Amino acid sequence: MIKVLHGTIDTNFLVLLYFLVSLYKIGVNQFYCRKTSCTVCRKTESVIKRREFLMQAEERVRKISSDLRLCTKKKIKNKTAASKDLLDILVVRETICLSYLYCHYVTLNIACIIIQYYKDFLKAAAQGKMEAVEKFLRDGGDPNTCDEFRKTALHRAALENHAKIVEELLDKGADINFKDRLDCRAVHWACRGGSLSALKILQDRGADINVRDKLLSSPLHVATRTGHSDVVQHLLASGININAKDWEGDTALHDAVRLNRYKIVKLLILAGANMQIKNAEGITATEQVKQWQFDTKETLEKLEQMREVGLA
Repeated sequence: MIKVLHGTIDTNFLVLLYFLVSLYKIGVNQFYCRKTSCTVCRKTESVIKRREFLMQAEERVRKISSDLRLCTKKKIKNKTAASKDLLDILVVRETICLSYLYCHYVTLNIACIIIQYYKDFLKAAAQGKMEAVEKFLRDGGDPNTCDEFRKTALHRAALENHAKIVEELLDKGADINFKDRLDCRAVHWACRGGSLSALKILQDRGADINVRDKLLSSPLHVATRTGHSDVVQHLLASGININAKDWEGDTALHDAVRLNRYKIVKLLILAGANMQIKNAEGITATEQVKQWQFDTKETLEKLEQMREVGLA
């Protein structure tokens, strides 16, 4: 714990204060004492307005980012012994005077309580704990709360196929098109987890199954790579673009052949996947087949023969 005397200005503490303001988008005025006689608040306002100070604060923020990540880890045995730079995460209200913060002991426990509050909500969504999710939302929590990777509760629930939680989140305003850091949306996560029930709910609520992530992967690519043939079959029946290419020019058929997803290869071929499409390396899915992939090789060869005689 750190005690700061009233009436003095600690530059390091002000840097942390600035970071708190920028992190939580809280107006600086919320930290000023309503009593104009408070010398600490007047000095604070003067310092914060300086452009030079703001530049120093930004530099300080960059330096403490690693400490912030440390605070979010599950195990910190001695929280009060952690870096004092983490004291920037504080619960503040409009009526709290800055001088009050200087006059009292501040511990890292406050920071961990805030972080844990949101982590518990995200964990509850992933574990299917409806009561915890409902309580968070009932208390006014943001359904689009996300972690450092911008992964929301909806993403987590969709991945784990918690259909009822997916519905609850959507009913309470969760953004069905919210993107994580790789631009994956809830439909991508549902396909990754083989979560057919969650996927159907997302579709019923208007989710686009042809969306792409940063690597231009569609939900069909994702379901193929993770080997969820039932999801692939559903996507094909829903009219997804079967020949969509990712950033390497690979179609879902390329992925299925490369990963030896024999059942999915058959589904894609029967659904009319174009076997002549070349990826960025100029290779077709058929040309990717290895000698040891007997089933896949035989299936593709038979289809080629059928096409030659006009039977496919």
